[in-house]
Amino acid sequence: MSIEQRLKDLGIALPAPRPPAFGYVPVVVEGGLAWVSGQLPWDGDGLMAKGRLGEGVDIETGRAVARCCLLNGLSVLREALGSLDRVKRVVKVVGFVSSASGFYEQPAVVDGASRVIAEIFGDAGRHARSAVGVAALPRDVPVEIEFVTSVL
Repeated sequence: MSIEQRLKDLGIALPAPRPPAFGYVPVVVEGGLAWVSGQLPWDGDGLMAKGRLGEGVDIETGRAVARCCLLNGLSVLREALGSLDRVKRVVKVVGFVSSASGFYEQPAVVDGASRVIAEIFGDAGRHARSAVGVAALPRDVPVEIEFVTSVL
């Protein structure tokens, strides 16, 4: 089954791709890999959430934000490739989690991205991953997600 069809079957509509606000490109395709720049949780014209995990943002909200970031990444990836059917495999997901002192559940938060990518891509969505706690993220978002896929 195609990934584009799988999205439809799951009822997942990817958001419109957002142009970068600064001096970078959203996706670089090189050597059979597509590198997706860090994605923020844009939801329409605004951000889905702001703040830090363990300080006003709970784990369930963090998971939802991570999922939103991942879907935004798939949107720019689709734009770069023409179709997500060109994705052969998800190689690596990196999640940055804005964390209050004493918050250690970054892997649980980044699971929001890992779960949806596995749901969409099946076995080809099983990936290596890093979940990194940081002091702050751009625009005071709680999560930023970047990822790498191999492409046809």
